[in-house]
Amino acid sequence: MTKDPIVATLPGTRTDVLKLLVKHRIPGVPIVRKDKTLAGFVSRHHIFAKPEEEQLAIVMARDHPSIEDSATMDEVATVLAEMDISYLPVVRKGKLVGILTPVDLLRPLADMGIETPIEQLVRQPCVAVHTSTPVNVASEIMRLGNVVALPILDDAGHLAGIITDRDIFALSRVNGTIARRELGIAADEDAWAWEGLRNVMRLYWEERKIDLPRSPVRDAMVAKPVTVYRKTSASDAARTMVKNDFGQLPVVDSQDRLVAMLYELDLMWCLARRT
Repeated sequence: MTKDPIVATLPGTRTDVLKLLVKHRIPGVPIVRKDKTLAGFVSRHHIFAKPEEEQLAIVMARDHPSIEDSATMDEVATVLAEMDISYLPVVRKGKLVGILTPVDLLRPLADMGIETPIEQLVRQPCVAVHTSTPVNVASEIMRLGNVVALPILDDAGHLAGIITDRDIFALSRVNGTIARRELGIAADEDAWAWEGLRNVMRLYWEERKIDLPRSPVRDAMVAKPVTVYRKTSASDAARTMVKNDFGQLPVVDSQDRLVAMLYELDLMWCLARRT
């Protein structure tokens, strides 16, 4: 658990949150009242879902799940898996004391010797693209498939690489000055460095249809990605994710043919099922 996490306080504004997301390079923050009680959660998705709203109380999600600090690891995994969320505020008597993510559970999971094969944990259909697919088309496929990474196949149908939403965003043709102005944020702080601004800008270019390169994904993909087999144990897969700082892994069969994508939230189910 991350203690004393970055928070936004009510009353506040959309711009206040954007500054925090950019400065600390995070996708969302818990919202607290002046007495430190948890009021909700806000992410870049919430912000861009209501682009006309400035008041934080209207933009934030009031029903975002939270959990008591006395909860067990299995109970935490259950909430993360069933609610399909990556950020879980931790409270004590209603007051925020920390935040948990799947990464916090991957580390102990890696050492637990859980032998459940990952083929039993994969939930989402596997959406793949060809090496010649244009980057802008790959971005649309991610959006339509509601995924954050795409495995890439060569002419023989073999896994050639992987591309993530971060990789694609790094290629986006977004003018930082224009983006700041249209988002209503100032450019007079170090926190507004373009590298930091990228944290919240992915949805900006989705919303504004900012142009992406038409170059093939082979030029931007990570070639020869780390893979796991479908019979790989949950603990071994978690260890691989932790070691390489990955949020997802391509899953292959004994012939090295792509069969699925495994995401960190998928691994939460092997803990959730123990409750």
